[in-house]
Amino acid sequence: MRKPRARSATASASARPGRGALGREVGWFVVIGLASTVAQALAYWALRRWWPPLSANLVSLLVVTVLNTEANRRLTFRGSTARVLRAHLTAGALFVVAYATTSGAVLLLRHRWPTAPTAAEVAVLVPSFALVTVVRFVVLRLLVFRRRR
Repeated sequence: MRKPRARSATASASARPGRGALGREVGWFVVIGLASTVAQALAYWALRRWWPPLSANLVSLLVVTVLNTEANRRLTFRGSTARVLRAHLTAGALFVVAYATTSGAVLLLRHRWPTAPTAAEVAVLVPSFALVTVVRFVVLRLLVFRRRR
């Protein structure tokens, strides 16, 4: 009679979609979120030299959102190609929320401090972008990349 093979901790964590999958997803999402936040802040900073705040925010956020969504689809959630359209459509809806939130933060700053430097605008964009990132994770995980049991 054959002796059953012992499963390693890694094999058992990847076999069950519970805590191991959530931990991996959160880890990738944090890495991608941090990179996206830095990219969005730098893009905004650069575009702000020529454009008004809302235009710079729109373009920087749009570019970063597309890249962020694809990185999260591939790395965080390991989405299938069948979910590409659904992921990007959901990200489009989340983009509207992100743009309203980040633009609102910049407009509030400009209202309170009309001569605020670009550095101050970036300083309010970063936490508002981080807040939107948490919402993105929850929505993408629950609606787009929900695991079937």
